[in-house]
Amino acid sequence: MTLMALSLVASCNKIPSDSGQGTLRWSLSPDVLTRSPLELPDTDSFRLKVVNSANVVLYEGRYGDSPESMLVNPGTYTVSVVSRLFETPEFDAPQFGDEQVVVVQAGSETSARLECSQLNSGLRLRFDRDFGETYPGRLLFVDSPEGGLSYSPSESRTGFFKPGNVSISMRDGTATTPLLTRNLSAREILTIGITCPSGGGQGTSQGGSLSISVDTLRTWTEEEYQIGSQGQGEAGTTPGRAYGVSQVKDHAGEKGVWVVGYIVGGDLSSGQNGIKFEGPFESLTNIAIASRSSVSEKASCVSVQLAKGSIRDELNLVQNPGNLGRKIYLKGDIEAAYYSLPGLKNLTAYSFQ
Repeated sequence: MTLMALSLVASCNKIPSDSGQGTLRWSLSPDVLTRSPLELPDTDSFRLKVVNSANVVLYEGRYGDSPESMLVNPGTYTVSVVSRLFETPEFDAPQFGDEQVVVVQAGSETSARLECSQLNSGLRLRFDRDFGETYPGRLLFVDSPEGGLSYSPSESRTGFFKPGNVSISMRDGTATTPLLTRNLSAREILTIGITCPSGGGQGTSQGGSLSISVDTLRTWTEEEYQIGSQGQGEAGTTPGRAYGVSQVKDHAGEKGVWVVGYIVGGDLSSGQNGIKFEGPFESLTNIAIASRSSVSEKASCVSVQLAKGSIRDELNLVQNPGNLGRKIYLKGDIEAAYYSLPGLKNLTAYSFQ
């Protein structure tokens, strides 16, 4: 799948102007970027909006219907574009867009640049094949402040929500069982695997051009959730209620809590790329975990300190290279920063899945 770049081209050259106004000119760019497996929206159908500092709308409508140039008074203008309107949760409804502020000077053509990325968040639920038999007639509901969506066991689409907290519950028409809450970020696509407990369940701008390019690069995360595994404890208090890697940064300072992830590397340093993702490894004192075993970027990881003792002996990648890629539950203290990442220190227990 290809990704078209849409450009609003403007230079900084002086132009004749008896009125002391400035001109904004734009056109389509032939540039093509490769990125997403999605079927991309038609850029001509993007909704373009130009507003001045007094919040007066100078243009609002389809990009394909917009004029080739706009003569405006000197001042500050907000230029925004979205691929679709998005107010309430919907299936298969990614929204791309951006907003920038441009300054127009008298007698000049103005320049700015819009780089469109995904503005909303996606959530996909992957059901265990036994879900329908274990919980007949049950549906999962995902609620947000803007509304909610229901997911049946056969639902394979991605539901899209505004960034923020969503709550997942199971309903049978009369009773509602809360399951979990997650915080979704813009550009994030989260897949949660819903599994059943064994044995069955019981119902619980500078120069150049003003351009629009659709960047569908997104953060894809995945986790597993077993119905009934949460028990009666609070989040982080048991392996079944362990914090995921994406949640760790929001719980800095908590002590003696469980975190789950995949061991993806070691040999940490404070540099931008300071994690080694492939062996052989040299450091006994640390490892890195992530939400997926395939992660290979430092920013997507949580750092883990291995203090001297039996846990270090059993988890370090120098002596245990086979641990790389394994899913692990760790109990320790969450630190805001360890090797420039959210970190886990003072481990007291661990368990491999």
